[in-house]
Amino acid sequence: MTDYLLLPLMALPFPNIDPVIVQIGPLAIHWYGLAYIVGILFAYWYAKRLVTDSRLWAGGALPMKPEDLDDFLVWAAIGVVAGGRIGYILFYDFARYLANPLDIFAVWQGGMSFHGGFAGTTLAMILFARSRGINVWSFFDVVAAGAPVALGLVRSTNFINSELWGRPTDVPWAFVFPNGGPFARHPSQLYEAALEGLVLFLVLRLLTHPLLKLKSPGFVAGAFVAGYGASRIVVEFFREPDQHIGYLLGDWLTMGMVLSAPMVVAGIWMMARAKRSAATSPA
Repeated sequence: MTDYLLLPLMALPFPNIDPVIVQIGPLAIHWYGLAYIVGILFAYWYAKRLVTDSRLWAGGALPMKPEDLDDFLVWAAIGVVAGGRIGYILFYDFARYLANPLDIFAVWQGGMSFHGGFAGTTLAMILFARSRGINVWSFFDVVAAGAPVALGLVRSTNFINSELWGRPTDVPWAFVFPNGGPFARHPSQLYEAALEGLVLFLVLRLLTHPLLKLKSPGFVAGAFVAGYGASRIVVEFFREPDQHIGYLLGDWLTMGMVLSAPMVVAGIWMMARAKRSAATSPA
């Protein structure tokens, strides 16, 4: 405990950025909400570029019309927000919301789960693709390719909000978070922003363009799922678990790890399936 008392002397000053960008009366615009909006709009714009570039697709056949993505934008927003909220309630704080049901709708207070948002968006994609006669695997690929940007932006706003901070540490880039006690901590939000955001986006960009993996439906989506799961597991070793949950085993296993491990397995299966399908498809 004595070592922890010295940690703040080696910590970087926390940049006190107001989580609220602007407020007019009861209406407030938060960095957190803006990150979701910008992330979804970027993924929409990027997806439209992918589905209008015939050289990226097998036989030059575009998998869908750009107008399909216009219509899907609302579906995506509902899937992300509803799924993220429901996932957080079920996986992370069910007792609280059971006792205070009206808090379920107070999304401005935070409380979103990536795994829930992922499930909600996946369901929305499946239903939408089937309603339009679009190859579901190709639709997964198109949406997944730009999704890391949204993840990176949201994780950056977690840092601004001083939430989901990391475990106590003595690394020179540690921060003392305003609501994280007197300890210098890992800026695990920024680790996630880098891995799940920038690094994963660059990996998927390599797959979609130089390696032309959109010609193997499901491969890019599988890389996204496995890449996110692996990145999240790595960061969980530096991130402080939710106080009301704590560690599930010893002082290392967290709920984030438990929910992410199946994603790695599923993503690898998706990539293997895509390679088999491409190998058996006529040239």
